[in-house]
Amino acid sequence: MTELIVFDWDGTLMDSEGRIVACLQQAARDLGYEVPSPERAREVIGLGLNQAVARLFPEADGAEVQRLADAYRRHFLSDELAHSELFPGARELLEGLADSGYFLAVATGKSRRGLEKELEITGLGGLFHVTRCADETFSKPNPQMLLEILDYTGREPHQALVVGDTEFDMLMAANARTPAVGVSHGVHPPERLLEAGALAVFDSLGELPGWLE
Repeated sequence: MTELIVFDWDGTLMDSEGRIVACLQQAARDLGYEVPSPERAREVIGLGLNQAVARLFPEADGAEVQRLADAYRRHFLSDELAHSELFPGARELLEGLADSGYFLAVATGKSRRGLEKELEITGLGGLFHVTRCADETFSKPNPQMLLEILDYTGREPHQALVVGDTEFDMLMAANARTPAVGVSHGVHPPERLLEAGALAVFDSLGELPGWLE
C-alpha cells in the first residue's frame, strides 16, 4: 500500500520549462558559448545543475561548468523573468493527498536555494514532510536522494511512489526499487517514461488519486 508519494518539482508540479531553458540560454550568452536550442536545453531538465550543464556544454571543463552553473543560478534566482506557475490541479492534488494522510516529499534536480524560493512563492512548503535537492546529495538517476527520503520517513521502497516527468525520475525510482508513474505535460514524452519503467502516465495530475485507489 502506498504511504509516501515523492514528487519531482520542475515539469511535474511546476511549469518551469520555459524559465529553465531561458536561463540556460542566457548563461551561454554570458560566457560566450553557442546558445543551445530549446530542444537541446529541454533534454537536460531534471538533472542536477552541474550535471545538466556538463551534458549541455561538453566542451566546457570543470571550472567552466561551474561558471556556467553560477551564471544560470544568478538568472534563475533573479526576478528578471516571470515566475513559473504550478500546473493546473497541482495545489489541489497536494492538499487532497495531505488531507488523506499520505506522506509527501520532493526529490528534485534543483538547488536547495532554488527549491526553497519556489516553496515560499507557492506557499506549499508546509505540505511536504521532507525534500531533497541535487546540491545536497547525488543527482538523478542515482537513487540516493530517494533512499534518503525513504530512510527519513521510515518507509520501505514498496510503500512509496515516485511521480515525475522525465526518464531520470523513472530511473531513480527503478534504481531504488520503488514504483513510479509519469505525467505527460513535462519534458519527456509518455513512451520514453514507459520505457524507463513508469507504471502509468497521466495527462493531468488530477488522475493520480483515482489511480492510487
